[in-house]
Amino acid sequence: MKNEEQPRLRSVVSYVQRGGRMTVGQQRAWEKHWPRLGRTVGELAPGPVDFDEWFGRSAPVMLEIGSGMGETTSQLAAAAPETNYVAAEVYEAGLGQLMLRAENLGVTNLRMMHGDAVILLTEHIAPGSLAGVRLFFPDPWPKKKHHKRRIVQPEFTKLVASRLAPGGTFHLATDWEHYADQMLEVVSAEPALRNRHADEPGGWAPRPAWRPVTKFENRAHDEGRVCHDLIFEKP
Repeated sequence: MKNEEQPRLRSVVSYVQRGGRMTVGQQRAWEKHWPRLGRTVGELAPGPVDFDEWFGRSAPVMLEIGSGMGETTSQLAAAAPETNYVAAEVYEAGLGQLMLRAENLGVTNLRMMHGDAVILLTEHIAPGSLAGVRLFFPDPWPKKKHHKRRIVQPEFTKLVASRLAPGGTFHLATDWEHYADQMLEVVSAEPALRNRHADEPGGWAPRPAWRPVTKFENRAHDEGRVCHDLIFEKP
């Protein structure tokens, strides 16, 4: 049964659909682990996912949107065994690589969703159920005519806020200054969230030491770009 409180949000293609095949190692990881660790958003049963049942325990659920090739995600999940960590990604090879990394690190508290995170949030995650949502280095769509494809828009932010439990956090990071400014403006305008670091210069969060340095950050540094973090919470 559909929850009438769920926000209505049109899904926007806010990512680049990458091509390419999995490597042999990624394919083996997929065949070995996907039946237990992964689900496809478009094949989920109607209604919210029962994360307690899937993980085999009750624990705070952290959702990371856009896990890429999994380098950061696997480390973050490994560093927080007390959480039920869920990674949503559209790129199959990225999820295959994430499974390889998780296996090498001995991670057991990670599950994966293949598909559109907007549909996942709208149709399959209950309101007020998430301990946090992480969105690290989403596609910046740097050309002005493509800004409407950026995932951080008012409707998306409202959707995320509705899925957070009280005290839950929405953590964003980007290395594109104009996108960072847009993120700050859009998320600050959401009345259900407050900036945890509003007193910091510009309202930016200090870079958390626990967030691994990514290839995007290294590339940004080499190209003279500054990375910005934003951490908002639901009171």
